[in-house]
Amino acid sequence: MTAAPHTGQIVESGAPGATADPVRHLRWRSEDDTQALARRLAARPLIGNAYLSLHGALGAGKTTLVRHLLRALGVQGRIKSPTYAVVEPHEAPGLAIWHFDFYRFDDPREWEDAGLRELFAHPGLKLAEWAEKAAGLAPPADLAISIETTEAMERNVTLRARTPTGRSLLQGL
Repeated sequence: MTAAPHTGQIVESGAPGATADPVRHLRWRSEDDTQALARRLAARPLIGNAYLSLHGALGAGKTTLVRHLLRALGVQGRIKSPTYAVVEPHEAPGLAIWHFDFYRFDDPREWEDAGLRELFAHPGLKLAEWAEKAAGLAPPADLAISIETTEAMERNVTLRARTPTGRSLLQGL
């Protein structure tokens, strides 16, 4: 039997008196916890037009979270990582989804050449791994998800809401 995910509490970050981004800290003890968060995110009405950035070292669980989220949203078929293609489009019932992986993104000209500005302007869910490599080009993420692996192979997860959409997503988790 798998332990239930540690749901954490929403805490405010930043200097006193400053407008802070709401933050929630979680601990995942197994992949079941990753899947549970994905299901909760998929159930949020605003997820269909949100931008989520995923941060963490290689092997932290970014792609695993994306796969669970896409399955929870109803994506069928193979879900592959866009590491070499930069973006993989997906469709779920009534929902367009773009999964970006900026790990190999080195030249800002690629942003325009690949039509990424247009993709980010379209309605739909955008999920970006290694989003920091496209900093200054992509819009601010609604929800930034950072995943760190512990020595015990658990995951410390920080969810930071950066926009009103992100705050709404975070409040519903």
